[in-house]
Amino acid sequence: MLNCLVVTTLYPNKIQFRHGVFVENRLKRLNNQGLTATVIAPVPWFPVKSRFFASYSKLVDIPAYELREGIEIYHPRYLVIPKIGMLFTPFFLAISIYRQIKRLLAQGYTFDFIDAHYYYPDGVAAAMNALVFKKPLSITARGTDINLIPNFNLPRKMIIWASKVATYNLAVCEALRQKMLEIGVEENTTHVLRNGVDLQVFTPLVREPLREKWQVSAKLLLSVGYLIERKGHHIIIEAMLELPDYLLFIVGDGEWSEKLKNLAEQLGVQDRVRFIGEVGQPELTELYNIADALVLASDREGWANVLLEAMACGTPVVATNIWGTPEVVQAPAAGLLCRERTPAGLVEAIKQLFASYPDRAETRRYAETFSWDETTTGLLSLFAGISSNKPVR
Repeated sequence: MLNCLVVTTLYPNKIQFRHGVFVENRLKRLNNQGLTATVIAPVPWFPVKSRFFASYSKLVDIPAYELREGIEIYHPRYLVIPKIGMLFTPFFLAISIYRQIKRLLAQGYTFDFIDAHYYYPDGVAAAMNALVFKKPLSITARGTDINLIPNFNLPRKMIIWASKVATYNLAVCEALRQKMLEIGVEENTTHVLRNGVDLQVFTPLVREPLREKWQVSAKLLLSVGYLIERKGHHIIIEAMLELPDYLLFIVGDGEWSEKLKNLAEQLGVQDRVRFIGEVGQPELTELYNIADALVLASDREGWANVLLEAMACGTPVVATNIWGTPEVVQAPAAGLLCRERTPAGLVEAIKQLFASYPDRAETRRYAETFSWDETTTGLLSLFAGISSNKPVR
């Protein structure tokens, strides 16, 4: 049995229950299939709760230790310096991880390798600890860690350094792997192992009672994700001007919350745009089921899990043609890619989708081809190689 130490700031906790859920879903399928895991998921340190710092204050309530799905998770704190901390964060994070590992070792814990998620700062900090504790390392690229952060000179150099420490440099889609090669990651260390979808959690339900529950009678569009600029919720709201017969539900929380609500009011579509806030998986499954289409207007995504979650519930998607998204949306049953990331582009794609709407059962069957089975098998093979010092190339 392999003992894996997972290191990532992207992991769900009792406060941020959708945060990094894709990492947890991957690990759940690996755990006890020839591998056991312990997670170190550091959390930014913040001294007190204050209504003036709402986004940071909620971090205070995250416990130092959690047990989720039979997996032990530790949440040591690390220092984050707003505005100027980007270059220092990997070092503060590395210290936090180092101290937690030392505490675990003192309690008799042992591990065979480190599995890190997100290259910067997480992967860089994990690489520092891999060298200190003389353990093999794998790092998985998730999205902005490769398609945005390497645009900055020093972070790019640290990412390339970490990739040389790692035995495996993994990506969740081919588009990210190609970007990794472009910035200087050695090709023979790279592998693509995509995210899957939990077909038991995200599954078709009887729609009509749920639509009554959520008070939906018109065609419903759904937008899911953090309320930040790059997710493109504002573009979908603007598109609503040309979609008078549609409703839009926006699911998520974030710094753009008030800005998006104000935009809906300014455009006069506030009666057809409902802000749901952050929800748990049971409610999210209901929302996917009552929606007629999921719309994703991001300008950057590695592998957008919301696409497969919606499809698994039988709901087709309209999405921007960026990064790994074309690797997810490959058939009419899945939905459509937008010609351009503009309100007009979304309107065109949405109208085209509804003019030739796919059978929802076909959409579900398409999603079933993205189960976790293939990825789980691939990861177990790689990790067996990393622990035996015979890496797969």
